[in-house]
Amino acid sequence: MKLIFATNNAHKTDEVSSAIKTQTILEIITLREAGIEIEIPEPYATLEENASHKSRTVHALMQESELAMGCFSEDTGLEVEALNGEPGVKSARYAGEDKSFDKNIEKLLHKLEGSSNRKARFRAVISLIIDDKELLFEGVCPGTILDHKRGGKGFGYDPVFVPDGAIHTFAEMDMIEKNKFSHRKKAIEKLVTYLSQEGLA
Repeated sequence: MKLIFATNNAHKTDEVSSAIKTQTILEIITLREAGIEIEIPEPYATLEENASHKSRTVHALMQESELAMGCFSEDTGLEVEALNGEPGVKSARYAGEDKSFDKNIEKLLHKLEGSSNRKARFRAVISLIIDDKELLFEGVCPGTILDHKRGGKGFGYDPVFVPDGAIHTFAEMDMIEKNKFSHRKKAIEKLVTYLSQEGLA
């Protein structure tokens, strides 16, 4: 079965493809591979709304082109307890519209200076539209924010996030190790379970 992943983020595509390969024979089609050359905005106040907006946008485009294929999208936020859930839905643009990983981390660590509470969690929400029906799946990874970066893998806040039960940051892990904890992997597992139960994968 083929599904279009409504993103232009190569990092997310790699992680989702890796998570799916461990469970099923689903094939992920990128927007570019589907001939959809757009950048979908994320203007809403919640991860759920942004994920839904992206999948519905692609679903509408596919109906216009008569592409008979399901699609899904994903939005992820880092929610830091001491910052009342920031950066949350604004994680990618926390320090500005240029989406700089380094600037976002710098701002986060600056705001956490002097705080003994370093608890945080990554939360991913997937919106799947298949057979004109939309479903949402959530994955959560609790962890801790370090006061300095470690590791050169991954993307986003991975260099300062250590998931509960681990000793390495996400940026120090290869994909296999990261998938043991990943919020994105947990959400994908729920999506795959649904498709399997429906006899679609």
